[in-house]
Amino acid sequence: MKATLVIRRGAPGEAPREETWQVPCEAGQSVLDALRWIRAHRDASLAIRYSCTNANTCKECMVRIDGKTVYACTARLHEAPMKVEPLPNKALLRDLVTEIAPPDERLGGA
Repeated sequence: MKATLVIRRGAPGEAPREETWQVPCEAGQSVLDALRWIRAHRDASLAIRYSCTNANTCKECMVRIDGKTVYACTARLHEAPMKVEPLPNKALLRDLVTEIAPPDERLGGA
């Protein structure tokens, strides 16, 4: 089986672009598995954030998939194209990485 991810990419000040990737997968694999596969086998420059792959414990892999905010580690792959985007209500850092820490908890913050 192959899954198709349409990933919104870019950085602040750049026009966003979409890249489409076909990823080999098996039943039960997560979107995070696919994103990690893309980084390892196709494009190491894809910016993603995660700390674990254990269902909601770190909350760092939150993204929008097909218009819904989800954890990439628990969202399951399927054959229909899946649109993956950064969180819309957070400051974009690059690609799928957004600022998740509150301003008073950031390193170097006032």
